[in-house]
Amino acid sequence: MSLPPPWPSRVRLPAPAAWPIAGYLVGYPVWWALGFGGLSIIVAAVPMAVVLWRRRPVRVPKGMGLWALLVAGYLVSAVMLGESPPGTYGELGTGRVLGYAMRLTLYVALVVMVLYLVNLTERELPRRALVGMLGALFLTTVAGGLLGVVAPRFTFTSPVETLLPSWVSGNSYVRNLIHPTAAQIQHVLGHASPRPEAPFEWANAWGGNLSVLLVWFVVGWWVYGGPVRRALCAAAVAVAAIPIVYSLNRGLWIGLAVSLAYTLARARPRTGLVIGAAVAVAGLLLAAGPLAGIVAQRLDSPHSNRIRAFTVAATLEAAAHSPIIGYGNTRNAYGNYQTITTGKTDWCAECGHPPLGSDGQLWLLLITQGFTGAALYVAFFAGAVRRHWRDRTPVGRAGTLVMILALLYMFVYDGLITALTLYMISFALLWRNGADGLLPTSPIHPRFAGQSNGDSTRPTAPMSAPVTTPMTGPMTDVERPS
Repeated sequence: MSLPPPWPSRVRLPAPAAWPIAGYLVGYPVWWALGFGGLSIIVAAVPMAVVLWRRRPVRVPKGMGLWALLVAGYLVSAVMLGESPPGTYGELGTGRVLGYAMRLTLYVALVVMVLYLVNLTERELPRRALVGMLGALFLTTVAGGLLGVVAPRFTFTSPVETLLPSWVSGNSYVRNLIHPTAAQIQHVLGHASPRPEAPFEWANAWGGNLSVLLVWFVVGWWVYGGPVRRALCAAAVAVAAIPIVYSLNRGLWIGLAVSLAYTLARARPRTGLVIGAAVAVAGLLLAAGPLAGIVAQRLDSPHSNRIRAFTVAATLEAAAHSPIIGYGNTRNAYGNYQTITTGKTDWCAECGHPPLGSDGQLWLLLITQGFTGAALYVAFFAGAVRRHWRDRTPVGRAGTLVMILALLYMFVYDGLITALTLYMISFALLWRNGADGLLPTSPIHPRFAGQSNGDSTRPTAPMSAPVTTPMTGPMTDVERPS
């Protein structure tokens, strides 16, 4: 007997229990305009926790023990908040404590979110619906990127910013989180250049998040889409190329190249040829257009490499003085790659001593939690790749790719705040799709394929079972993991 298709022909609206995640992903532009932005996941975690509390016992996916150790280690790191390693300066103050508390709250909120997602049934939150929500956020991200290109100085004061006391909202880090801005104006090419960041906290967050959301957008709109949705998908990706180039974000460009190489390596030969031909045509169009000049200028302007090299070296040196538990928060280094004296000037009010750990999640973990925290982070995402590598379904391949991107971006992007949220949503979706994601109350288990009662409490089959529905696209091999 053939199995029913792994995706329903029509996407059902999520049940009330799934509204918190729907409100976060689909309603993200509203959160951004209100001034919550990435911090909105902390707000959404409250109703998620209520849903979890009402359905105990709670299922825990494999690998979450490593994340729990990461959070526990961060609690211990608080004892070092008042210390400063050699080569850094600063005293224990409100800003340092607030930064620590915010990161700790976020880490806990992510635990709640993952447990919430993996304990929702397929009836309450179909996997296709969750993929669709991530795709909706991709479209929001593209729209924000276009806003940053055409109106880079667009900004406004958010309600949250208005309500907060000035000593909080005036902090530069907090301001980035609560003050909606279309783009960062930087002199990367020797002149003022806008780098899109809406609706996220800064330009690098926009780049990393777009590449992750693009993966899920392609799955939902191309792999499982009909002719109309595929045409719209191609158009949306073509439009996204404009802010992608204007972002001047080499990390994003590398991430897209890795994603393409991964897809080609795991696709069937015929599919790989089609993808390769499409990419070649797109490359020729890009080279013949005005965007090619921007890419060339960015590749010829590697001055940020020297800054990164200085902060990374200083971070490693500082972390060596507290390798087990770190220092709980970032520290400011004396000097920069050119001089031992740095700071604000009349012409650069935002200049200052470079904070250690600001050039990537790996370096942040080294300074905040030592080599132990960094090892736990790497083990968490690498373990997910190892466990799900054999899942050759579109969702399995996409989720594994996001785990790889999380490991890639840890060298260049800070995972806080929205990036980590998207990584963990992808982790939960990957687990639900895999052989471990045997949830009750699913209408698609093959044993009950012919029954009308969708409320059976028997386990559901993962989306890795072979199906008879033909599918085409960049990630189309549907086989049982072996």
